Amino acid sequence: MVGTITGAHMKFAITGAAGMLGTDTTQTLQRLGHDVVAWTRHDLDATDGTAAHAMITAIAPDVVVNCAAFTAVDACETDRSSAFAGNETAARNVAAACLASRSRLIHISTDYVFDGTKIEPYTETDPTNPLSVYGESKLAGETAVLETLGPDATVIRTSWLCGQHGPNMVNTVLRLVDATGPLRFVSDQRGCPTFSADLAETIELLATTQAAGIFHVTNQGAVSWYEFVAEIVAQAGGDVSRVEPIPTSALQPPRPAPRPRNSVLDNAAMRSAGLPMLDDYRLALSRLIATLQ
Repeated sequence: MVGTITGAHMKFAITGAAGMLGTDTTQTLQRLGHDVVAWTRHDLDATDGTAAHAMITAIAPDVVVNCAAFTAVDACETDRSSAFAGNETAARNVAAACLASRSRLIHISTDYVFDGTKIEPYTETDPTNPLSVYGESKLAGETAVLETLGPDATVIRTSWLCGQHGPNMVNTVLRLVDATGPLRFVSDQRGCPTFSADLAETIELLATTQAAGIFHVTNQGAVSWYEFVAEIVAQAGGDVSRVEPIPTSALQPPRPAPRPRNSVLDNAAMRSAGLPMLDDYRLALSRLIATLQ
């Protein structure tokens, strides 16, 4: 059993702090008055269990937020060992160090643990069945965390992450919005765009309320990639008629890793816990575009 956290002022350690979510989480926690130790991969390679144990136990934070991951989805298909090292071994090492230091762990996972064949949105209790090596390795990371820490762990599954501090769909489309020619995006993959600045605030909320278990955390609103891109172009003041739908089968070149057709996550555990939902993705998108433009 981890130690009891008293009061809202807490000590956090962030792994993967240089990434999009890690950066927003670090900044959000600092803004909200917490003590934050932010480790980039250069500071801590969590695939090294000895290093993870030494660094986490040395500061014994109240909460560790594990944002570190091997996220190159297509590269995972041909580099299975790196995928599992970054997404399973590292997660197990961080969880073991949290157990030793009596720290809570919030571990970030993905919609790719599902195969996308369900018609309705996926709840936290739906069976997992990843299609890709990336999804397999992230599911293995979830399992490692829950095996190590049991009910004290918090696993957040999120999807279609966008933000100010890393490559993502919004950045890509904004670079293309004033170009000429069609913008072709798939219309047969659906999900919930999620914005790292909003997710970071929910991470803080889950930490301070000591909520544990698996939570699906996304901004509200389910769309296809085609619909999402059309909304980005519209909000950026571009010509929406340039955005054209295509099926996944028409992608050139084809993507090595199969994607789930339905990535829509139902935030059922959040609702059951009485926790607030994230904003509609259109509102979050408008905030991000205002920051990026």
